[in-house]
Amino acid sequence: MAEPRVVRSGDEKTTILGAGDEYSYLATGAETDGAYFMMDAIVPPGGGPPPHIQTREEEGFYVLEGQVTFWIDGKREQVDTGTFLHVPRGVAHHFKNESELSARMLIWFVPAGIEEMFNQMAADPDRYKEIGATYGVEFIVEA
Repeated sequence: MAEPRVVRSGDEKTTILGAGDEYSYLATGAETDGAYFMMDAIVPPGGGPPPHIQTREEEGFYVLEGQVTFWIDGKREQVDTGTFLHVPRGVAHHFKNESELSARMLIWFVPAGIEEMFNQMAADPDRYKEIGATYGVEFIVEA
């Protein structure tokens, strides 16, 4: 059974770089009995991952600061502070910060497990497509 926990703003967190963004882990599957994984994302101008589909997880986003452009199932949504987005498993999506200021979001995945993909990609970003495939994530990269 997972233990209750409190993560304060000054607490040490696992932080990785990926897709030009900085992701700080707030709760991993090891800490939630696999229920969910949550991270705090700082997305600088131009940051954001390539289009992809997750086959195992639902994903949620809550914009804390700034403006972010999302593409969800082919539909473009430019959103700002206070916006929540839900992306069901199996739906193509990605986001990009098209503004001139950094944005900040909470991102969570249900169930947990995909954090291991993030760890591996941070260590070997050139293999992101191969690593993603082992976690049920298909990256859609245009030629």
